[in-house]
Amino acid sequence: MASTAEQMRRYQGPVLFSFGFRPFFLSGAILASALPLLMALSISGAISFGGAYGAIAYHGHEMVFGFLAAIVAGFLLTAVPNWTGRLPVLGWRLGGLFALWLAGRAAIAASGVIGAGAAAAIDSLFLIVLDLVIWREVTAGKNWRNIPVCVLVLLLALGNALWHFHAITDGVGQFGVRWGVAVIAVLIALIGGRITPSFTRNWFLKNGIAGGEAPYAFVDKWALGALGLAMIVWLAAPTGVATGALLYLAAALHLLRLARWRGWLTGREPLVTILHVGYLWLAIALALLGSAAMFPQTVAVSTAFHALTAGAAGVMTLAVMTRATRGHTGRALTADAATVAIYVLVNLGAAGRVAASFWTSNYGVALTLAAALWSGAFLLFAVIYGRYLLAPKVAP
Repeated sequence: MASTAEQMRRYQGPVLFSFGFRPFFLSGAILASALPLLMALSISGAISFGGAYGAIAYHGHEMVFGFLAAIVAGFLLTAVPNWTGRLPVLGWRLGGLFALWLAGRAAIAASGVIGAGAAAAIDSLFLIVLDLVIWREVTAGKNWRNIPVCVLVLLLALGNALWHFHAITDGVGQFGVRWGVAVIAVLIALIGGRITPSFTRNWFLKNGIAGGEAPYAFVDKWALGALGLAMIVWLAAPTGVATGALLYLAAALHLLRLARWRGWLTGREPLVTILHVGYLWLAIALALLGSAAMFPQTVAVSTAFHALTAGAAGVMTLAVMTRATRGHTGRALTADAATVAIYVLVNLGAAGRVAASFWTSNYGVALTLAAALWSGAFLLFAVIYGRYLLAPKVAP
């Protein structure tokens, strides 16, 4: 029987569908580059959009279940073959899965015409089918360690279904989006907690830096456990002392976890450093969520929410997208000037979005500037890395 690598070399179809990261990273980046600017323009009154849901609900849904779902799909469809040793989903199967994602985006955009019910039926399919694919690959490969990832994708699909249920029955609420963001936070902690110390350790070894080992320990278990519990409590009761205390505890544990990886020693390679910065955003977001729970009059929940989405999710996705794209298309695993610019833009945009909430006198201006910076990062990725994603892998 041909090996996985041999079967991949035999693939003769479109380059875009030769590996899962290619269509989903590119399209996810394009969507991410548009959404914040559309929202900022809507707030300023320059445009009106949102289909059957309104601009704010549309923006929240598409950021979580459109953009972030695409990046999750691209990452998992690329990582699962490495985990299981099985042939990647490619060709017409990958094209069909991507078509479901595109259909969901079109259905949400056209919801004002086709109705919320039809949009729900179409949009819900992508995450359900993706989860079935991941379950099949993980179980067929007997890769039991990654069953939690399958469960998290299932929970993401359930969050999307909840959002649509509320949209159809009693008007769009924030619970479905909050559910999705909670799942994304756990995914960042779970996957980011694997790849960040792993890639850091490899870089330490390559550069002769001693003491790079940070084996999985009780700190990691407690950090993940505290985060999971905090997210459950936050979903049930977003404000209150108990919720705030759990979120503060989770933030502290993730800071301690991050410190064990010694990311401050990786400054010579931004491709590694950015993983630590993305994880730092997770701890910051949890602390802000805790503050919003305890002191809602001082810290708005939207501030903490955007620290988690624009900050932790935005930075970590670009960290993963740039590294995976470079590695799987034959480019050197080092950040060039354009890649560094992407990292600077996304962090400035995220920081600006968080700060905008405290700059009430010029909120619109601050929001638009932050949106432009954050969107610019993903647009730059689409332009620079799009060339790699649409071209065959180069020889090392």
